[in-house]
Amino acid sequence: MRVLVAPDKFRGTLTARDAAQAIATGWRRVRPDDELELVPMADGGEGTLEVLVHAGGGQIVRVRAGGPLGDPVDAPLGLIDADEGRLAVVESATVSGLALVSQARRDPLKATSAGTGELILAALDRGAHRVLVCLGGSATNDGGAGMASALGVRFLDAAGHELRPGGAALLDLARIDATGRDRRVELTQIVGATDVDNPLTGPSGASLVYGPQKGASSDDALVLDRALGHLAAVVHRDLGVSPKDEPGAGAAGGLGFGLLAFCAARLRPGIDVVMEALGLEARIAGADLVITGEGSLDAQSLRGKVPAGILGVAELAGTPIALVCGWAETTLPGATVVSLVERVGAEAALGDARRSVELVAAELAGRASDLARRGARA
Repeated sequence: MRVLVAPDKFRGTLTARDAAQAIATGWRRVRPDDELELVPMADGGEGTLEVLVHAGGGQIVRVRAGGPLGDPVDAPLGLIDADEGRLAVVESATVSGLALVSQARRDPLKATSAGTGELILAALDRGAHRVLVCLGGSATNDGGAGMASALGVRFLDAAGHELRPGGAALLDLARIDATGRDRRVELTQIVGATDVDNPLTGPSGASLVYGPQKGASSDDALVLDRALGHLAAVVHRDLGVSPKDEPGAGAAGGLGFGLLAFCAARLRPGIDVVMEALGLEARIAGADLVITGEGSLDAQSLRGKVPAGILGVAELAGTPIALVCGWAETTLPGATVVSLVERVGAEAALGDARRSVELVAAELAGRASDLARRGARA
């Protein structure tokens, strides 16, 4: 059999590359003669930079930038040279990310996306013709105002003073001055890769949905939602654009909105960007079986995440698909789903994720003929 192994990361336990290797190790114990192709995946969130740079034969340089609370961070910047010119890959999680802030210090009222803007500037300084900003995993909720400030946009209060960093300060926003924005932004194709489709504000917006996981209380989330709504209103008045309801505008604490409003960017589902870069459609069509995976299969998995993206292509190609996950809160219709927690228990699944993945992959290999027949029947 030709088996395509294309998992996402298992957050907190395995990188996408580690997960692919563990699946392959388990499978080969039972079916050593099968042809396995390992293609680690990402969807615009954490890990996307590494996947794209590896696929494109690029390089990663380190850039000193400000973290979400101002602490300096040595963040990666991906550079890929292609016929269309140099592509820079910025991953907001590596410079404005939640993982950079301890649980006790998380504060989306004050956190800033300025470091992401500093990485965009570093990309322009290195001759990038295109910049891909991977959104996801952020500690921020400032609507991309910090990012835009780093690019030269000024956010002023009623007295003409520049606002302090953070989402809560946006309530004092009186005027936006974009005349000092770096002119290179207008000449550069900037794309935001999103792994969610939330709008900026409201019940499905950045603050109310994702604010709590960044440290916001219920009251904080309401304050931040009002602040982002006010930002959107001033952007509409001063800049003449109104992207707050665009799918993905709420990604990374509204950084998706900031890219649209201040960089004339466009947003794309990160899974589509990655699948195109990896030529995944042809690879899936040429496989007898696809095995994907991620840490948690939940409702968000069906909205722009790796499993849903791969399933859509696999169904069109008539290729059967199996999914290995840490735990499953929902199902993935059309796929065989195996949960590590259900198979080995939560302690083993978290304590030795690699061995647990190898075990269930071996068990899937024992059912290979049945899995392949399902694809043939479809």
